[in-house]
Amino acid sequence: MANIVAIVGRPNVGKSTFFNRLIEERKAIEDNVSGVTRDRHYGHAQWGGKFFSVVDTGGYVTGSDDVFEAEIRKQVKLAIEEASVILFVVDCLDGLTDLDKEFANELRSTKKPIFIVANKADSPEKALLSAEFYGLGLGDNEVFPIAAVSGSGTGDLLDEVIKHFPDSGEEDPDEGIPKIAILGRPNVGKSSFLNALLGKERSIVTDEAGTTRDAIHTRYKLYGKDFIITDTAGIRKKAKVKEDIEFYSVMRSLRTLEDSDVLIIMVDATRGFESQDMNLINLGIKNNKGIMIMVNKWDLIEKDHKTMDTIKKDMLEKLGENRWIPIIFTSVLTKQRIFQAIELAVRVFENKTRKVPTSKLNELILPEIENYPPPANKGKYIKIKYITQLPTKNPVFAFFCNLPQYIKEPYTRFLENRLRENFDFEGVPIKITYKKK
Repeated sequence: MANIVAIVGRPNVGKSTFFNRLIEERKAIEDNVSGVTRDRHYGHAQWGGKFFSVVDTGGYVTGSDDVFEAEIRKQVKLAIEEASVILFVVDCLDGLTDLDKEFANELRSTKKPIFIVANKADSPEKALLSAEFYGLGLGDNEVFPIAAVSGSGTGDLLDEVIKHFPDSGEEDPDEGIPKIAILGRPNVGKSSFLNALLGKERSIVTDEAGTTRDAIHTRYKLYGKDFIITDTAGIRKKAKVKEDIEFYSVMRSLRTLEDSDVLIIMVDATRGFESQDMNLINLGIKNNKGIMIMVNKWDLIEKDHKTMDTIKKDMLEKLGENRWIPIIFTSVLTKQRIFQAIELAVRVFENKTRKVPTSKLNELILPEIENYPPPANKGKYIKIKYITQLPTKNPVFAFFCNLPQYIKEPYTRFLENRLRENFDFEGVPIKITYKKK
């Protein structure tokens, strides 16, 4: 989509609060600590009947040797390059600072429309203070005083912004697009995987655990397949989460899990399959998500021709009844099998949305039931007469029978295994329900 609005400025002027206001949900983490936002962070907004993407960026600081601030500057420049309109956010209460002037000089080289957004103008008296920013000599010769917390003044600003959109933007561009989330413990290579797929630095990557804080959404196309892939903050055990910012990061990751269609659970090959990975898988199953396991850092493992099979067998044993979850071994560093991993994720989505014709279901499954009928209960014989797939988002199958209350869990597992053998539901949880007929 061509309509992209970038929110830029120095640290702590309220960019993430403004971002959340535009997309109408609390997606970006807000905190009074400088430098909370690090990566480019995307969301979707609508105004005046037009859809557009909004990009939140980290606070721009010059002359700093901090590794994160150098990476943030790089991310801000990338956001400016891809934007249609730039919203330069400043702070009414602090007034015009040297950092604002330095950043304004960075923006002078761009030919894109720039709007100066004077935030924290939550009273007429504070709005008057915004006149100082005309001294920047930047943008469309108008400063827009707003209060991101309450939304005051944002309507007038957006009325002007949408006039500069190159695209009509009348349809939601992400409607019906598969949503894939990358989840896992800190430092397993989630951000590096996203960057390797895109061929550019979408997420900041360092050796420090907890580099990614927000859930980073990216629209991606591969082999004619369109999907949204989301990099998330690493999830540790609750007892180890000490900072407020990390707590909010984990909450964003869990919300991303709930909003996604397919989960790529990334595991560190050097650490093995841990209890926290299993917790994420169980959460995914509970939320009816497509799931796959991506074992990363495979290049760091000393191996022979049996190593992969041995590790896979061990993981499948730990998965127990959930052996339907596919496992792929990759190295993001050497790009080994990373594109096959994404192909697998898309295939899992296709399995999740697969609809099996009723005639095919009955043709293949009823003979299996006749060969191995449900065990009699209290002298009563159970007869399954008919099967159909229900019109739900996830695969749910209804088995019509005379005595549904007498069918036990082991027989349900038998039916699930027959469904998986006859139809491709790899990576997808299946639900079976019994109805009286």
